[in-house]
Amino acid sequence: MNFQFDLIEDKVEFFEAPALKDLEKKINAQIEHNKAILLTVHHVSHQMHLDENGRTYYSAVVHFKAKK
Repeated sequence: MNFQFDLIEDKVEFFEAPALKDLEKKINAQIEHNKAILLTVHHVSHQMHLDENGRTYYSAVVHFKAKK
């Protein structure tokens, strides 16, 4: 039996939450998970949106890259 393991070099994840603190908690939790597979944060992009009722909505895209 042959096993082959390929390392993940790049990973992009999307997050969303109704509050900024919730978004931050989600991202921080995923950062800790990705450390286990040797990925670090390369870039973060985020946005805030107001819906038709005036409620805020936050989203973020986090690009993880392999440690070198």
